[in-house]
Amino acid sequence: MERGQWYNPAMNQEKKPIRSFVLRQGRLSKAQQSAHENLLPKYGIRFGNEPMSLIEAFGRDAPKILEIGFGMGGSTARIAQDNPDKDYLAIEVHTPGIGSLLRLIEENRIENIRIIQHDAVEVLEKMIPDASLSGVHIFFPDPWPKKRHHKRRLIQPGLVALLCRKLEDGGYVHAATDWEEYAAHILAVMEAEPLLSNAAEGYAEKPDYRPLTKFEERGIRLGHAVSDIIFRKIPGNRV
Repeated sequence: MERGQWYNPAMNQEKKPIRSFVLRQGRLSKAQQSAHENLLPKYGIRFGNEPMSLIEAFGRDAPKILEIGFGMGGSTARIAQDNPDKDYLAIEVHTPGIGSLLRLIEENRIENIRIIQHDAVEVLEKMIPDASLSGVHIFFPDPWPKKRHHKRRLIQPGLVALLCRKLEDGGYVHAATDWEEYAAHILAVMEAEPLLSNAAEGYAEKPDYRPLTKFEERGIRLGHAVSDIIFRKIPGNRV
């Protein structure tokens, strides 16, 4: 996994000044920094400009799930542990969260997670082969609540069309958000994509594989609704 380059925030920001994320410094603990320095070469994949072999990256042929933005990684680790028959390619740009997930991977001996520290759109465009993913998880993306910032939202028609190219027939996109207006936006964007079909009538029930986060549990106690949106790629359609 020594291909390509590790993430360079300054270079990336110069290329695309408006992005779907903000590089917040945050507090990087010594443990997270140590994990990032010592474990990312073991469990990470460098960004590259050519399609990668997902089978080679994980060392086996199994369903591949892409996760865009995993926060501190707790849910990602648990999902991977609970589903050892699937492989999870997790994309994140924030170093503290990556360090946290790397610690969980090492401590729990999780073998079916690989991490790319880079912008997800560029990874999808350059590295992910077409029709290679069984699913995509986008859990609690930044809602960018101010109207003037809506253009920064990750889930837009262009991204959804790109995801359709990367999904195999029957593959799914699963988004979750606790921001009601953003949930309606996501639902409308996915409904407008002709290659996708809603797996539910409107919003979906939370699948068992998506664990509740501490943040989500707190929100539920405060009366904040969480919406799950799940669509599948219609078999037989070609992008």
